Amino acid sequence: MASSLIAYKTRLGTMYQGHAENILASAIGKRHEEKVHLILTSPPFPLNRKKKYGNHQGTDYLQWLANFAPIFRNLLKKNGSIVVEMGNAWESSKPVMSTLALEALIDFRRTGNLFLCQQFICYNPARLPSPAQWVNVERIRVKDAFTHIWWMSPTSRPKANNRRVLKQYSPAMLKLLTSKKYNAGKRPSEHTIGKTSFLKDNKGAIPSNVLTISNTNSRDDYQKYCRSKRLQFHPARMPIELAEFFIKFLTKPGDLVLDPFAGSNSTGAAAERLGRRWLAIEPERDYVAGSRGRFSKFVSYL
Repeated sequence: MASSLIAYKTRLGTMYQGHAENILASAIGKRHEEKVHLILTSPPFPLNRKKKYGNHQGTDYLQWLANFAPIFRNLLKKNGSIVVEMGNAWESSKPVMSTLALEALIDFRRTGNLFLCQQFICYNPARLPSPAQWVNVERIRVKDAFTHIWWMSPTSRPKANNRRVLKQYSPAMLKLLTSKKYNAGKRPSEHTIGKTSFLKDNKGAIPSNVLTISNTNSRDDYQKYCRSKRLQFHPARMPIELAEFFIKFLTKPGDLVLDPFAGSNSTGAAAERLGRRWLAIEPERDYVAGSRGRFSKFVSYL
C-alpha cells in the first residue's frame, strides 16, 4: 500500500522511499494530478561513471529523462512550473565535454511539449577544480564551476513574481537613491534613460539569471545529523539557497512543491522553511535516512 512507502512526514510534507517512475505511476501520482505548483529537481547527472545514486548513461539517459516529461506535465497545475538543474558531463578519457546533458534537456522539453521560460546558471565560485586530470594534472582545461538550470512550463505565462526574490541594492544604487541625481539621456546602445527611471525605490534589485551560490557549508543540520548517525552524505546535494530562490519566485505559501529525485531533500527542507507543502521521492535508503536530519527539529517520526 502507498502508506508503506512513506519514510517520514513533517507538518507540511512527505518523503517517499522508492523510484519516482513507480511512485508517480501509482495511486500517489494519480491523487496529485493537476495539483502540483512546482516540480523542482536535480536528476542524476549523465556521468561516465556509475554512482550510488543511480545515474543512467548514454542514450539510455536521454530516454529515461524524457519519459518523465508527460508524467510531470500531468501533475502540474495549468500555470505550474518545472525547474531542472543539470550539471556538465565529460567524455570518457578525453578532455572534451559531452553534450548529453543538453540533449537530455532538449528531449525532455520536446517530449513534454513545454515552453522554455528561461535558462539559469548556478555558479559556485568555491567549487574544487575538476575534472582533475585535465585541470590539475595536465593543466589543459579550467575548472568546471557551474550547473545549468532550465525553467519550463506547459504555458508561456506560468505563475511567477520576481518581487519575491529581490536582492539587496548595491552601495552605488543606495547612493543614487539618496542623492536623487542621475545622468539621464541617450546611451551608446541607443536606449534613452529618463530622469526618474532609476530613482524609484523598489525595495531591492531584480536578480539576474546567474545565481552565485558557494555551497561550502560543512556544519549545517544535515551534515551534523549524518555524522551523528554515521550516515553517508549525498555527493551531489542541491544548495538550499537554490531551492529557496525558485520556490519563492514561482510559488506562494500553501502551494505544493514536488522533488521526484530528492537526494538529501534540499527541496523539501526549503519548502518547509517557506511554508509550502511538499512531496519528495528518493530510492536510496541511506540518503532518505540522512535527509531526515534536515527536519530533526520538527519531523513527526524518525
